Amino acid sequence: MRPPLVDSFDRRIESVRVSVTDRCNFRCKYCMPAEGLQWLQRTEVLTFEEIERLATILAAMGVFHVRLTGGEPLVRRDVPDLVERLVKVPGLTDLALTTNGIALRTLAGPLVDAGLRRINVSLDSLDHSRFAEITRRDMLDRVLEGLEEAERYPELRPIKVNAVAMRGFTEQEVIAFAELARRKPYVVRFIEFMPLDADRTWKKADVLTGAEIRAMIETVYPLVRLDAPASSTAERWGFADGTGEMGFINPVSEPFCSSCDRIRITAEGALRTCLFANEETDLRTPLRSGASDLELEQIIRAAVLNKRMKHEIGEPGFVHSTKSMSQIGG
Repeated sequence: MRPPLVDSFDRRIESVRVSVTDRCNFRCKYCMPAEGLQWLQRTEVLTFEEIERLATILAAMGVFHVRLTGGEPLVRRDVPDLVERLVKVPGLTDLALTTNGIALRTLAGPLVDAGLRRINVSLDSLDHSRFAEITRRDMLDRVLEGLEEAERYPELRPIKVNAVAMRGFTEQEVIAFAELARRKPYVVRFIEFMPLDADRTWKKADVLTGAEIRAMIETVYPLVRLDAPASSTAERWGFADGTGEMGFINPVSEPFCSSCDRIRITAEGALRTCLFANEETDLRTPLRSGASDLELEQIIRAAVLNKRMKHEIGEPGFVHSTKSMSQIGG
């Protein structure tokens, strides 16, 4: 093992989100413009071999958790092959994937066979018309079928269902999502709406906070706090009768930057040390120019030393990201 990867605030980096593509078969309003976004060319996107190499270098520094994201990662061909590569990386003990669920009908089995054991499915509405409104696609049934297919594999646990919480949109479905968590083997989690919308219309007033949602649920179903690791992004709450679990990810109302242990690698190989930082460090060029593992490690360490203390959402001087969420990686 190499020395641990730490930033200038002595936060130890143990998790990396790796985007395998900027492409997606949805056009969610909080993530992408309705049209006009230019996709990366195939040659601009990191190869599976390059992703595996970076994961190996990071794992040697103690980055043991990798989450595959997009765009929609499952629109990229042969993602189970990438999973199979990564589960063999020494020191990488936790591999997960975030998806919109569309392809799980056919790929849940191959992903499990390749070694995947944790999955997050984005699902912002359980109503067909409202789902189509937010995603600009009429595919709710496909997502629900994908979740049902994932259920068939007991190795794939937990199955987390993530809903972006937006004021004026989410309130009327809070109880329905809570009931989903009670009748299905899903941990349903609400994520506060963040300023990563492609149209840059985000306002703090649009944020429906986790505390507000939890209060709504507790009018019907009492909740009890569950333990979570210090670096966890989510508050965990169980139903008082022991049936089901909810999660609340509150980056706007209750920032967790002080315990952040995460970095991101975009589909084209740019290292981002904060979701809201516009600064990026190019890893693709040295990867393709013959840099040694030690040289790549030094580049990564130098970038991480400049990791911000906090994201500064809602504070004077906050700068909106120049990229949409789909381009950064979910």
